[in-house]
Amino acid sequence: MTLPSRTLGSLTVSAQGLGCMGMSQSYGAGDPDESVATIHRALDLGVTLLDTANVYGHGANEELVGRAIKDRRDEVVLATKFGIVWTDGVQGARGDAAFVKKCCDESLARLGVDHIDLYYQHRVDHSLPIEETWGALAELVAAGKVRHLGISEAGADTIRAAHAVHPVTALQSEWSLWTRGLEESVIPACEELGIGVVPFSPLGRGFLTGALTSTAQLSEDDMRRNLPRFSDENFAANLGIVETLTRLAAERGVTPGQLALAWVQSRGEHVVPIPGTKRRTYLEENVAAATLELTADELTAIAASVSTVAGERYPAALQANTGR
Repeated sequence: MTLPSRTLGSLTVSAQGLGCMGMSQSYGAGDPDESVATIHRALDLGVTLLDTANVYGHGANEELVGRAIKDRRDEVVLATKFGIVWTDGVQGARGDAAFVKKCCDESLARLGVDHIDLYYQHRVDHSLPIEETWGALAELVAAGKVRHLGISEAGADTIRAAHAVHPVTALQSEWSLWTRGLEESVIPACEELGIGVVPFSPLGRGFLTGALTSTAQLSEDDMRRNLPRFSDENFAANLGIVETLTRLAAERGVTPGQLALAWVQSRGEHVVPIPGTKRRTYLEENVAAATLELTADELTAIAASVSTVAGERYPAALQANTGR
């Protein structure tokens, strides 16, 4: 099949991308061979946008993606990110010019490519003027090392300030049926400025697929164990969301995950979700949702299924690095 295309700013990509983070971290043990096969299958299905970052698996994810696309580079719109740093186990952000350029060179080497198609500032360093970071990014574009620039988990004012230095092609932030904080001010700002939106975790980190029925299914090293919505109490309270989605999905003859993903896809032609998976089976299910058309009544019913959500999306320390 050939996926329809969408545009992020001036960049044309497939209507759905592939998030590669889980192939190397966060959701239990990885399987490099299956991960590479999943990336190849994504390309076969017409997925062009592959998303990674320098911190995923401490660089291992970029290396994996680089191996997978070595002979298929011309089929890929390659996105990676910089800016998250960890100090004594606490997540922070760094965006000084020297660091930006160093990270880019390191990512190019790990990926085995001569340019990055879409380079995101992963988190904003609020100790610096955004103009310093974006001035350095603009220099990377001028040098031919990067083609387009993006920003992740930023607020509307920060997006506007970055865009004034160099056009922002895409905003990457969490957006799904149970995470809709972007809709008040960030999405309108992106629409006004012609910036594409790349939702990560559009399936609620797997929760909205209905595949998880208990936290006991999560491995001990699964990052979701540290997220408020996945605490035993909140998990149980949120199961009603999946029950309603499952009923609505059965009426359409699709899976709950496909319904949830199709809702995100319906948010606009400038919206390109990047559901993450490390298995071909789930990839194929996700891709099928890219062309699932929903009626206005169905969209209303789907949104109504998530009237309340128990728990914040991040612990307080991580939440402090988002949305500003």
